[in-house]
Amino acid sequence: MSKLRPLVSGLAPAVRVFRRISRDVNPRHHAFSARVYISSASTYHSLSSPTTFYYSTNSSKFPYHLSNTLAQKSQFGNLRQKSQSRNMSNNADLLINKVFDVKDKIALVTGGGSGIGLMITQTLAVNGAKVYIVGRTEEKLENVVQHHGKDIAGQIIPITADVRSKEGVEKLVKDLESKESHLDILVNNAGIAAPKTETTAETPEKLRENLLNPTSVDEWTSQYATNVVGPYLLTTGFLPLLNKATEHTYGYSGTVVNISSISGMVRISQGHFSYNASKGAAVHLNKMLATEIAKAGFKIRINSIAPGVFPSEMTTQESGDNQKSKMPKDHKGGLPSQRPGNDRDMAATILFVVGCQYLNGQTVTVDGGYLIQAGT
Repeated sequence: MSKLRPLVSGLAPAVRVFRRISRDVNPRHHAFSARVYISSASTYHSLSSPTTFYYSTNSSKFPYHLSNTLAQKSQFGNLRQKSQSRNMSNNADLLINKVFDVKDKIALVTGGGSGIGLMITQTLAVNGAKVYIVGRTEEKLENVVQHHGKDIAGQIIPITADVRSKEGVEKLVKDLESKESHLDILVNNAGIAAPKTETTAETPEKLRENLLNPTSVDEWTSQYATNVVGPYLLTTGFLPLLNKATEHTYGYSGTVVNISSISGMVRISQGHFSYNASKGAAVHLNKMLATEIAKAGFKIRINSIAPGVFPSEMTTQESGDNQKSKMPKDHKGGLPSQRPGNDRDMAATILFVVGCQYLNGQTVTVDGGYLIQAGT
C-alpha cells in the first residue's frame, strides 16, 4: 500500500481512471473489481498483475482490486512505450508510401480496360493493390493483363460483367463475395456518351433541327442507365463488403470513387446535352450517397473525380494494342495547362482521393483549368 500511495497522489489531479466496475460481495469494504487505465500528462503506468491499493477520501479508505491486462490485450498496447514516443517526430508517417499506401488493398474498377479506368487500374496495381477490372469484353480485359499486369507489385484480375443492369450488378457482387472477404476500393468508371450535336444556328427552325432531330429517348435513358444508375447499383450492392474493409483495417475506411466529369459541372452543353445531363446527375448522386451512408452510421467514404479532357476511347475513338489512347499536346493547348491530361495526372488524383481519410462527399476536379475558362 505504501508503494502505491505515491503513485496515485503523484499523478493527481491529472489522473484519469476508466473503470469497468463490479461490486464485490463484501459490502462492508465497498470493494470493487476493476480494469483501470491510469495516465498523466507525463507518465503512463501499467500493472502486470492483480493489485490492491487504497484511495483515501474524507478520511475513509476504500480498497480497490485492479486487474490490468494492458500489456497483452489492450488496444493501447504498451502505454509506457507510447509515453516515451510522444516526444519523437512523426516524420515516418508523412512519407509518400505511407500517405498514399494502397499495398495489399482490394479494388474493383468498372470500365478498367481502357482510358481513365485503365490509368486508375495501373496506378493501384503497380503500387501493390489487387485490382479486379470489370468490362463486357473479355478479350480487352485479357489484353490489359497481358500488357500491364506483369512484373508489378500488385495484381490485375479480369472479370467479365455487364453493369448496365441490376441483374448484372447483383451477379458481379456475388462473384466478388465468393472471392474476397472485403472490398477496400470501388471505382465506378464505366460510362458512355452519345455523338455530339451542333448547337449554333441562324434560325429557330434550324436550331430545332440540330437539337431535336438527331436525339431519341433511348439515347438519354441509355446514358442515364450507365452513367447514373450503374454507380448507384454498384455502390449500394457492395456496401457490406465496403463496410467490412473499414472493420478490417484500423484507421482506413472503405471508399467509393465515382468518375463523373467536368461535363456535369460546366454551364455549356459541349454539344452533348444527354451526356452532360447524366454527368450532372452523377455529381449530385455522389453527394446523396455520401450523405445518406454517413447518416446511416457507416464509415464508408464516397467521393467523385471530375476529369477534364484525357485521352480515352471516348475522346479519341480509338486505342492501341496496349489499350492506350493518344492525344496530341496541342489538342487542348488553349487551356491554362496548355495540354490535355495524362496518366500521371490521374494517378496523382486517384491516390489522393483513395488515401485521404478526411475526404468525403466531395467532387475533385482535375481539368487543367477548363472550368476557369468555361464557367460553371
